[in-house]
Amino acid sequence: MRVLVIGGGIGGLATALAVHAAGIEVEVFEAAAEVRPLGVGINLQPHAVRELTELGLGEALAANGVATQEFRYANRFGQTIWAEPRGLAAGYRWPQYSIHRGRLQMLLWDAALARLGTERLHSGRRLAGFSQDEAGVTAHFGDGSTARGDALIGADGIHSAVRACLVPGEGAPRWNGAILWRAVSPARPFLSGATMVQAGHRDTKFVCYPIGEAPGGRMLVNWIAEQRFPATTPWAREDWNRPARIEDFLPIFADWRFAWLDVPGLIRAAEAVYEFPMVDRDPLPRWRQGRVTLLGDAAHPMYPIGSNGASQAVLDARFLALQLARHGAVEAGLEAYEAVRRPATAAVVEANRGDGPDRVLDLVHARAPDGFDRLEDVVPCAELEATINGYKRIAGFDPATLNTRESWSVTPGPRPAA
Repeated sequence: MRVLVIGGGIGGLATALAVHAAGIEVEVFEAAAEVRPLGVGINLQPHAVRELTELGLGEALAANGVATQEFRYANRFGQTIWAEPRGLAAGYRWPQYSIHRGRLQMLLWDAALARLGTERLHSGRRLAGFSQDEAGVTAHFGDGSTARGDALIGADGIHSAVRACLVPGEGAPRWNGAILWRAVSPARPFLSGATMVQAGHRDTKFVCYPIGEAPGGRMLVNWIAEQRFPATTPWAREDWNRPARIEDFLPIFADWRFAWLDVPGLIRAAEAVYEFPMVDRDPLPRWRQGRVTLLGDAAHPMYPIGSNGASQAVLDARFLALQLARHGAVEAGLEAYEAVRRPATAAVVEANRGDGPDRVLDLVHARAPDGFDRLEDVVPCAELEATINGYKRIAGFDPATLNTRESWSVTPGPRPAA
């Protein structure tokens, strides 16, 4: 069996590594002429870290990311709404990592180069279309070249060329009115030194977490400033590299100074800020067409709520490889993959549209917009816990389920100690 992967991002490279580990021949085709470390920070939840660890990347993740120790929700005054341990500290057998998106992509790219060889990784190959018959599928690229395989996996992002072929006329992604300004700034460690914070509410939110070390005992802190606008506001196509102006949004957060974090100071410390609209697409009723299917953002682009986009792509990759290996026949394997992953990811897309676990911020803001003296007078702890833990179950990373489910490796290795 030979698999063609369209897209050399996180999902595509994870797919290539997983398929290769399953003993299946694989080749990757990336549209960009050069693979570069773009973007800012992202999170890998323990379920994704499990899959990457079982692919032999655990040490590389530990060396390149920050193991998240705590997650905290706060209101716009810095008052804590919810705090909980994360990763190993929360009872998982695998850590949670905060890492620079570009660093993660290059980590995966280097691993793919080492394992697949340079002849299996192609850049500057933009998909123009594909054709398939009973014997296989042929990818047609914009430079006139072709590639032949038994299966074709569209892992080419939210503007997927593969998806455009499968769902012609779908149109642009759906914007929910929110703009994200994203950057990385050097700053003194805050709270535990490995805490992820989300503060504010649905309309105005600030997210931050460390992704690495900086000189002078400081940390590199990834941050996201978010503001919601009327639906009629014009917005531009998503681009990891669209520069933004601090003066366009700094006034919104000018007085967000907490005892443990100076938000405007963090914003001002950024060397470059990027602007990104919060978009997704409606879940599809089908991913597969014959020997072709979708994966990651090409299949289920979702709002960046709950820190799940990249993690879900990694889960897709591993489960797809397992099903192809188990079934042997391409279409049966793709069908088994879709039968599990399409409804699972559709549930996450819908949960994120409803603000997912971030609904706890909205609950507190609606009931105590000017802050509170006692949180229990605003919202019962049980209500917060039900919202947060319910989302973990939907997204597939509640500790009990993750720690006990079977491995998705074709030949499982030893499990971490309980």
